[in-house]
Amino acid sequence: MINAGLKVWSAVSYNVECRGEILNAPNLIYGPQPCFLERVIACLLEKEIEFEVVDVDLFKGEHKSPQFLKLQPFGSVPVIQDGDYTLYESRAIIRYYAEKYRSKGTELLGKTIEERGLIEQWLDVEAHNFQPPLYDLVIQVLFGPKLGMTPDQKRIDENEKKLAQVLDVYEERLSKSKYLAGDSFSLADLSHLPFGQYLVTSLGKEYMIKDRKNVSRWWDDISSRPCWKKVVQDYPAPV
Repeated sequence: MINAGLKVWSAVSYNVECRGEILNAPNLIYGPQPCFLERVIACLLEKEIEFEVVDVDLFKGEHKSPQFLKLQPFGSVPVIQDGDYTLYESRAIIRYYAEKYRSKGTELLGKTIEERGLIEQWLDVEAHNFQPPLYDLVIQVLFGPKLGMTPDQKRIDENEKKLAQVLDVYEERLSKSKYLAGDSFSLADLSHLPFGQYLVTSLGKEYMIKDRKNVSRWWDDISSRPCWKKVVQDYPAPV
């Protein structure tokens, strides 16, 4: 269901099918920006929530149009509309849906306050330690050259070293628990999937995962979930 007063750019229907169900879509997600959009879609699929993706053409500057800036004043995506409620920032969005639809689909927030605390901790670790060096690697190695930028090898090496140190911490943590926040898959794990996918595919640095036994076991587990496989199939990396 699309709000009557809202202009929607290139609306594309998207059905929830990862568990054999097909649902109609009242929730709107404005994309792209692959990794951040994929984080939200993975959560929605795990929660079996109906939604619709609305394409926003960044190259045409649609994210800077007056209409879009009313939804997201900083002009970035993704943004969601759940009825008349609007929210942006991908991690805020997945927290919102995991809480609002807690009784549906996969439980992603833990069953105790202690589990929730660990989930929030590892979400912050992902945001502040895992993603930054990996994001810079993606820009330097994959997108920069396509935009005429010369890759900075020193910066690439530094970011790879930073990421290796982060993954060493993960290796230790995952020697003690099946998932980052305990024995159940959660938002903490889900949030790693989009940029982790770049690491093992387009960047050609799968060895950084495979060389760490516990990280490798964890990655194989979370990346083989049916909902994530559907995201990868329907939203292949642009590079």
